[in-house]
Amino acid sequence: MWSFISLDDEVAALRFLIDNESLNGPVNLTSPHPVTNSEATKALAHALNRPAALPVPAFALKIALGEFSTEVLSSSRVLPQRLTEAGFTWSAPTMDQALQQIL
Repeated sequence: MWSFISLDDEVAALRFLIDNESLNGPVNLTSPHPVTNSEATKALAHALNRPAALPVPAFALKIALGEFSTEVLSSSRVLPQRLTEAGFTWSAPTMDQALQQIL
């Protein structure tokens, strides 16, 4: 799983947290809709009007990316529960919407 957030939403969430003094402690800055690597690849291919790339074997990523490959290969399904409960609204809650914002 890949928990992502658009830059616009990250900035908006930080401003929301500054203005909302009632939220103390750690808060996850992610979209409410994490995606799998496959879903992210398909969304990016669709946004760029390109075919989805073939899966890359883990050993090839380790060779190409070195230590950074663990970031690409690891999985975390992080949800922004406290932001949601506080009433924050995302401008790009889905991967498709986030990609539309940046492309």
